[in-house]
Amino acid sequence: MRLIPTASQTAGPFFRFGLDHPEWGDLTAGGQAQGEKIRIEGRILDGDKAPLPDALVEIWQANAAGRYAHPEDKQGKAADPHFRGFGRCATDKEGRFRFITVKPGPVPGRGNALQAPHISLCIFARGLLKQVTTRLYFPDEALNKADPILGLVEDPARRKTLMAQPAGQDGAAKLYRFDIVLQGEGETVFFDV
Repeated sequence: MRLIPTASQTAGPFFRFGLDHPEWGDLTAGGQAQGEKIRIEGRILDGDKAPLPDALVEIWQANAAGRYAHPEDKQGKAADPHFRGFGRCATDKEGRFRFITVKPGPVPGRGNALQAPHISLCIFARGLLKQVTTRLYFPDEALNKADPILGLVEDPARRKTLMAQPAGQDGAAKLYRFDIVLQGEGETVFFDV
C-alpha cells in the first residue's frame, strides 16, 4: 500500500450551493416593515485587501422598537409581523454584499444595561474553519458612548472598524457602507461568542 499525503486545502468554498438565498437580503418584507429603512452595503476583504467572492454574511438584529423576532424576547415592546430580524447574503465576484433592513432600536444587555442600536454579523468564508462574528454600529448614536460591548474596544482605530459609514440616500432608504477586513491592517474587530 502506498501512502499519499492529504492535500493541503481549506474548507469551502461551498456556501453558494446550499446557503445563498438572495431574497433573504431584504428583512423588510418588500418595504412593509416599520421604522427607518436603511441599506447596508459592503465588501469582505482578506488580509491582502483582495475581495472574497465566495463568502456568506448573516445578520440578525432587533426591529425598530428594539425587540428581536424571537420567541424568547419577552420585552413589552411591539413586534413587527413584517420584520424577519435575520438575513443572509452571499458575496458577489467583487466580495460585495447588500442588505435592506430597518435601523434597529436599542436593546437591553447584561444587567439590563441599554445597548446602542447595532446589527450582529456572522461571516463564513474559505479559510475560516469557524465563522467570525462582529457588530455594526451607527456613528450618530448617543448610546454608543455607554454601550457595554463597544466599550470593550478601547483603541479608537479598532472601534472605528465597527462603525458603518453614512453613504447618502437610496430612495427612501438611508445608505450605510460597512467593509469587513478578515485580517491584517485595518482588521475588523471580531468577538469570541
